[in-house]
Amino acid sequence: MNFVPPSPLRLTYLDADDTVRIELHGDFDYACADDLLDGVTRLLADRGDLRDLYLHCGNITAVDSTGLATLLMIRRHTNTAGVRLHLVDRTTGLDRILQLTGTLDHLTDTGDGTTSAAPGEQTTAAQKPIPARSGGSDGT
Repeated sequence: MNFVPPSPLRLTYLDADDTVRIELHGDFDYACADDLLDGVTRLLADRGDLRDLYLHCGNITAVDSTGLATLLMIRRHTNTAGVRLHLVDRTTGLDRILQLTGTLDHLTDTGDGTTSAAPGEQTTAAQKPIPARSGGSDGT
């Protein structure tokens, strides 16, 4: 039996004007999903001018129920902030989970009557890592 070790989630983002694109690379699971939620929460707090948040999902290697719950929480936060959430370049595995759980339409509806679509490339965007949260207690 072969064991394939998990691939930790790595996040990078491209920031341009009122749009941010976060690229997810690796396993979007229990071990790492909070990193994305923390990054998005900080981003929404820091960027009052943000209008569109694109989550580029093409390099996700696995998704579990915690990853799905995190996407739903991100959707809640973006709705509250008035930011359109776009899940782009979804893998077949992610689409399958979204379809099986009945969350595909909820997570891909941008709130303006359209569904998520890939944005054009941002040539002036700066690419930066999103720092992971510390290993300490979050106090909740």
